Amino acid sequence: MPFDIPVQHRLWVPKRVLATATALSWPGGEAMAERAAALGAEVVRLKGDRLTGLPESYKDAKSTLAIVVASPSKRRPQPIPPSADWRFDLAAGCPAHCQYCYLAGSLAGPPIVRAHANLPEILAELPPLLGQGRVTSTDPRRAGEGTTFEASCYTDPLGIEHLTGALAETVRFFGAWDAAVQLRFTTKYDGVAPLLGLPHGGRTRIRFSVSARAAERFEGGAPRMANRLAAMRQAALAGYRIGLTVAPIMPLPDWQSEYDRLLVDCAAALEGAPDPDLTVEMITHRFTAGSKEVLGGWYPGSALEMDEAQRARKLTKFGSAKFVFPRERMVELRTTIEASLARHLPGARRLYWT
Repeated sequence: MPFDIPVQHRLWVPKRVLATATALSWPGGEAMAERAAALGAEVVRLKGDRLTGLPESYKDAKSTLAIVVASPSKRRPQPIPPSADWRFDLAAGCPAHCQYCYLAGSLAGPPIVRAHANLPEILAELPPLLGQGRVTSTDPRRAGEGTTFEASCYTDPLGIEHLTGALAETVRFFGAWDAAVQLRFTTKYDGVAPLLGLPHGGRTRIRFSVSARAAERFEGGAPRMANRLAAMRQAALAGYRIGLTVAPIMPLPDWQSEYDRLLVDCAAALEGAPDPDLTVEMITHRFTAGSKEVLGGWYPGSALEMDEAQRARKLTKFGSAKFVFPRERMVELRTTIEASLARHLPGARRLYWT
């Protein structure tokens, strides 16, 4: 398959931007407002820091960007196993319309995108945590990654980078950090061009979210798989460390051959690139009662299977219940997909299956 991006996915432009007064006092916040206005968004400059006029409908919320300041508690990094030592948040909310959205049960309120303007304060929280994590900092199998910091727990930072500029600044920050550290983020988007020439120093891993072609119908507003793989090739050629986040894994029609084909295409996209230190994370589809209710409201009539009767009930470490595939199905999925991975990407490091 060709790996040049013939037409980049259309950039997300919010219809309305709500900018708080304190956010606008930061250079980053003012820059976001100006970028959004230049793209045609309506920018509302609030006189205070309370977000007012929030949309009630899903459609309007998904076309709204709020420029805010991360509070001290929001700036404090948190452990995030099994992905990384720590997570920090450049934003919360995502412009895509994925019918299985993992944020549906995690973020309260309307699904607007909230971008944090006080990036210098957010980044200042990271250096004291060097060497203190419990994932890569202590696991001999992953020690080469150094202390890892996840930036995409509650957003897709590449999907909003043309508005925020925060991801590029964070890549530069890690590139200049002369220590055993790594920035990690996952994306479904293809707008890697602003990152390709940055002095990343090999300290950023871009993980591309990929799945079988049949899953694309559940990923409204996100670039198609061909675009993601072309973007992955560009990033690998630019020397970035690369990761595959195969998610959500589902037993869709002809799933065995579809996931095999996906991994064939991933291998082809990385052919001839410098050693990308490829990692693979494999995440099966799951949902909670709360996320099912929210998603049912957002996407009525969706064909996505969320039938508790077909699932196994499993308790999380926080005591809440989630619904995963039964053990027999899980074993079948894992055995088949890991065999394909071994055939087509034998040098990849498998970080986890969940």
